[in-house]
Amino acid sequence: MSIVLFSGRYVPKSYVVNGFVPNMNVIAAGEALTAHEGNMSINHQIRAERVVATNPIRGRELRIGTGFSALSFDHRQFDGLMDPLVMVDHFTMSAPTFGPHPHAGMSAVSVLFEDSQGQFHNRDSLGNDLDLGPGDLYWLKAGRGVVHDERPRAGAHTHALQIFVNLPAAAKRDAPDALHVPAARMPELRGSGYRVRVVLGDSNGVSGFASPALPLTILDVQLEPAGAFVHELPAGRDAWILAVSGRAELVVGGAVTVLAEGDAVAARSEAQAAALELRSEVGAHVVLLQGRPIRERIVQRGPFVMNTHEELAAVTAAHAAGELGSLD
Repeated sequence: MSIVLFSGRYVPKSYVVNGFVPNMNVIAAGEALTAHEGNMSINHQIRAERVVATNPIRGRELRIGTGFSALSFDHRQFDGLMDPLVMVDHFTMSAPTFGPHPHAGMSAVSVLFEDSQGQFHNRDSLGNDLDLGPGDLYWLKAGRGVVHDERPRAGAHTHALQIFVNLPAAAKRDAPDALHVPAARMPELRGSGYRVRVVLGDSNGVSGFASPALPLTILDVQLEPAGAFVHELPAGRDAWILAVSGRAELVVGGAVTVLAEGDAVAARSEAQAAALELRSEVGAHVVLLQGRPIRERIVQRGPFVMNTHEELAAVTAAHAAGELGSLD
């Protein structure tokens, strides 16, 4: 299958017809933009004593072919508060879509939800070849460059997040690395009205696996009707929260933000830690991602996330020369 870069994403060449991709509604992940160029005009809704946060932001619809649909979120939508995240796609995939593709200067993270059906086949140029099951995580630290392919097995239906996590300039030339965490090895938090999978990182004294790159906490939260869960956001950290399904509320310092299904909000703690309460009257599935902001310039083209245009040109040339590896 021939793969081409189209508007910042690698897609099968056969999908491009007369210069566009039918059924591709919106392409996220802009090309060669800094962290603050092209972002939306955002009024900070929460300015509690310890936290500043955005208004709820709806994901952009993205469809490729007949087997992939997503709500896509880009760092430029969140006024710098999504850092170190570059992009998040909340997607379903039922057929091979992207084919082998490169990454560099960032980590590509796949978080499968428990309602996924069947296996999600993952391969990379590090020699990893495995099937991800429902609830699993795969973290691919691209560093100086890697080639990757993931696709559902025949008959599978994958429901997941694809997360691009930036790497600081000092780590963009690191050797690639990877981590697979099976769902069965993820600790859980349980209480009245909630169940939380600690996919990575820490919450409420419970520690999961650590990433092979930047420290990141990923919490997969299930709220029952009238359920509530509280996570402490450490000082100087950013949080990104998505309502996967249902309707939830984020409560910070008495300020309440309502998240409808498909809405996300980004928040930053300032000098002190802050309590983030997630609650729902009707029940909800919510994901919380937390990391330390890098605060560096981003120059991006699709799966390449660099600091300068010169670095972007160099890694693009390296991929064209086959220097990022292969799956053969």
